[in-house]
Amino acid sequence: MKKFSVVAFGILFFAAACSSERNTFTNRTFHNLTAHYNAYYLADVKLKEVEAEIATNYKEDYTQVLPVFIPIDSASIQANQEKLQSSRELASKAIEWHKISKWVDDSYYLLGKIDYYQSHFDDAQNTFKYVNVNSKDNDIRHRTLITLLKLYVDLGEIEKANFTIDYLSKESDISEENRYELYRTLAYYYESRQDKNGIIGALDKALEYASDKKEESRINFILAQRYQRIGLDALAYDYYKKALDGNPPYERSFFAQLYAQQVAELNASKDLKKVRNYYEDLYKDPKNRDLKDVVIYERALFEEKQGDTELTLSLLHQAAKEPGSNPRLKGYIYQKLAEINLDQLKDYRSTKYYLDSALTFINESDPVALQIQEQKISLDNYVFHFERIEKNDSLITLAKMSPEEQRLVAENFIKSEEERLMAEAKAAEKPKNTSLFDNLLAFSDRGAGSSTFYFDNGVAMQQGAIEFRRTWGTRPLQDNWRRSAVSFQSSTPTIPEPSENDSTALDSENNPLSSLPDLESLLSEIPNSPDQLNELNLQLEESYFELGKLLYFNLDEVQQSVNNLETLVRLYPGSSRKPEAYYLLYLSQKDLGGNSQQYVTRLNREFPRSQYTFSVNNPQAASGNMAYLESSQRYQKAYEAYYAGQYQTTKELIQSTLEEYPLTRNTERLILLDIMVTGKTESRAFYRERLEAYILNSQDEALKELAKNMLNPLLSEEELAALNPKKLEISDSTALAGEEVKELEDPIDLAVSPFKVNNSQTHIFVVAMSPGEAEEAKNLLGDLENFHAKNFSNSRLRTGNMNMNRENAIYIISPFSNAEKALDYFNIFQKDFESEGMSAEVKGNSFFISIENFQVLNKSKNLEEYRAFFKSVYK
Repeated sequence: MKKFSVVAFGILFFAAACSSERNTFTNRTFHNLTAHYNAYYLADVKLKEVEAEIATNYKEDYTQVLPVFIPIDSASIQANQEKLQSSRELASKAIEWHKISKWVDDSYYLLGKIDYYQSHFDDAQNTFKYVNVNSKDNDIRHRTLITLLKLYVDLGEIEKANFTIDYLSKESDISEENRYELYRTLAYYYESRQDKNGIIGALDKALEYASDKKEESRINFILAQRYQRIGLDALAYDYYKKALDGNPPYERSFFAQLYAQQVAELNASKDLKKVRNYYEDLYKDPKNRDLKDVVIYERALFEEKQGDTELTLSLLHQAAKEPGSNPRLKGYIYQKLAEINLDQLKDYRSTKYYLDSALTFINESDPVALQIQEQKISLDNYVFHFERIEKNDSLITLAKMSPEEQRLVAENFIKSEEERLMAEAKAAEKPKNTSLFDNLLAFSDRGAGSSTFYFDNGVAMQQGAIEFRRTWGTRPLQDNWRRSAVSFQSSTPTIPEPSENDSTALDSENNPLSSLPDLESLLSEIPNSPDQLNELNLQLEESYFELGKLLYFNLDEVQQSVNNLETLVRLYPGSSRKPEAYYLLYLSQKDLGGNSQQYVTRLNREFPRSQYTFSVNNPQAASGNMAYLESSQRYQKAYEAYYAGQYQTTKELIQSTLEEYPLTRNTERLILLDIMVTGKTESRAFYRERLEAYILNSQDEALKELAKNMLNPLLSEEELAALNPKKLEISDSTALAGEEVKELEDPIDLAVSPFKVNNSQTHIFVVAMSPGEAEEAKNLLGDLENFHAKNFSNSRLRTGNMNMNRENAIYIISPFSNAEKALDYFNIFQKDFESEGMSAEVKGNSFFISIENFQVLNKSKNLEEYRAFFKSVYK
């Protein structure tokens, strides 16, 4: 009976304690215990498992300054959705089932973090704010506010971040653990604002409260890197040494020791020798097998500091070939090669190709990749025109030779290429290690790179392939038994392809002869008709001009610019680009202290009505926004005079405006209006000549298109058929001119648009949609990859996605070297691309955009404004 009473009492006790409403000591004790060590505990464990996996999956790039926080990887979040959902359910149960426990606020905090990781930022903010307002536990309030601060930094909401920092600065009794997180988050805030001193100050304070030795080691390493970047080598050396404490990962320890050598004080040649020996020892250490490229790269940077450019380049080339575990490092190696070739050697061609190589190893969303893309714009144009001049000039020279001379030149070229390939094969032949086991092999003379066995001698194989090509051309290399066997099977035998393991098979990918042209293909490239020669000369004319502009404005190579422009003027005296060429030569001679007046004379004599003539005659002319506004007003008056039929007044207004404001954003518009006056007052032939010159030289695509429409009625049926133009509703030239004026009536819209037409710039393709639409189109990235593999397999296109704002997620495809290639992609995309879940509206609203315009769009977030610009310019 007594035993029964004890059991009954216990049941009644726990039954009473199970109530989540009654706020008694017994209830609180029960719910605190079960909430903490049941639902909350399990939710916290699962969330920490996800955080640990994010940290494990992230590979630190020690060649760059480490980020304050390890970035949240969306792929890891996606892979752990089940754990996050389980954590969410458990935290929710801790709140619902244990309402009076002291772990409710902590559970809300977990829910906020889960929303944060899953990019439900509004929900996360609301949860964090709720905890801050309602919790009586200062510790959890402070922790919540610190995480909220980090969220504001991620969202770029700086004003809210500043308010939160100010609020926290007034809080007292912040625990050491929270102070550590607060100072790290402050460093993250300064990192987002690129405040170097702020980052260093915040991380220094964080060290005072760090309890985890490995985290302390990481912060010391970051501080060392940042001190090294601002030239405080002594401080950097001390922090690299501190980073070795706390049993850091081997790779961090390796880099800390490596970088410490870079910033160590070197006072004599003995010290230099010591450092070089250190690099040698690191290179030979078997533990560093996957870090050999790092060792050689850092050695190259060290030698660069000593001023040995030749050795630096040699080491960088070696580093590019060495094995390594971090592909991005190869990108930095090629970027460094590009930097030296640009800054020291002025080799723009090599610089461009090194930057191309760098981009294959660096993620397109990396800031370094965006920087390289910007840098490449001018270099891509330079190399295109430089190589076109080289090629076309050679072809025109060959075209002047007799067929016998052409054949001889082609044969000598092939022979020189064969000799080059032989030399490369010999240089690549590496001696093989000999050992006791070599003496037991059937071919015991292996080693030293001079084997007499044919298939063990790369030089012999290369020589054999060349001899075979000379004798048999490009026919397949096969054994006689194969040809004999198939001759009995059919009168038109199909020779079977050599198998993969066949000793006679040649790997076309690795066979250097596959890139060697044959004689007939070389001879077929030589132009043999007046039309072909004319096309080559037109291309040369364009390239000499564009190269001259590029060298002057973008690359600051004034003398080289002069050389190209003078060549243009000498070889193509009738070029429509001559006025601008004279103007550029005038500017160049002023910079060089030469005879600039000769070009003023030439412009006035040959092109008295050119805007460039007006500019050299009035070098003090106003420019900038005031000049633009004044010229806009005068343009309006000239337009009204034209519409009223007052052509002489129109002409006088245009000329006076160009004389006073020769080079503004209205210049091309004024010139086109002047051409329209020509159409009314002068001959049809002169009108056509001016239109053709305008189309050739105009930089404004919209105005150029209008000029083409004005030109069409002046062309013959044969010329129109050759151009394959769009059908015009208005065929009368006078009516078309009137339509042109209508188009020009509202010119300010395009002129004042924040977006500018730059067709030669690198472009990206954008698909924009709402978060809901993005959720529906979950297979979009995979479908894009398949689409690229099928239609653009050689274009090395990359895909990525980002949130532009709360209303729009965007998918980016890049890079396209110019607008023409982006337009080709756009047309094929609109015609052929399909993805489940992506609506026709989203597909139809896709667009391409230049890098410069994308930076403007990313700031304004106004997609509709850009779409309007896109439709007016490109559709």
